Amino acid sequence: MKPLVVEGHVFIAQPPLYGIRKGKRQWWAFTEAELKSVVGEDGKDFTIQQYKGLGEMDAEQLAETTMEVGHRRLKQITVEDAVEAEQIFTDLMGDKVEPRKQYIFDYAKSVKNLDL
Repeated sequence: MKPLVVEGHVFIAQPPLYGIRKGKRQWWAFTEAELKSVVGEDGKDFTIQQYKGLGEMDAEQLAETTMEVGHRRLKQITVEDAVEAEQIFTDLMGDKVEPRKQYIFDYAKSVKNLDL
């Protein structure tokens, strides 16, 4: 499918990371910075739902945040993205153990949300 990527026809619809409620008001945050801009530093009186994947959103939420043209955020995939993704996939899922160990060693200290 490389021609589709090269010609700029492949996009990823990005769902929000957080749903934020206060009373009857609803906000969506796609980044940590957006979350902080809505709730401030303490987050007092807000209900915050972290979404780890699309399976945690109901159909209405998914339609509003990820599919609706006026609200969705799309990321265009480039050849560089595809090359990097293929390399990461090979490192993490391939037959060689050393690249997988090296990846864990390189990124273990920067993990923010670890679900054990």
